[in-house]
Amino acid sequence: MAKLKLGALVEDKPVKVSIELPGALHRDLAAYAEILARETGQPICDPARLIVPMLERFISTDREFTKARRSLAGKT
Repeated sequence: MAKLKLGALVEDKPVKVSIELPGALHRDLAAYAEILARETGQPICDPARLIVPMLERFISTDREFTKARRSLAGKT
């Protein structure tokens, strides 16, 4: 089984954001959603639902962002 960076999706109150994605990125999201659904047993009908957890994961693992954010918070 693949070790994906994302786990099962958590439901939360949404905020509407509208974006356009390149076709290749949408195809990758669809493929990722398919693999994740197989791994978690949780069907994902809309690959766009992966965008939020992917961004959260990206931000939470970006050490330079974390350092800069702490530095910025310390200045206020």
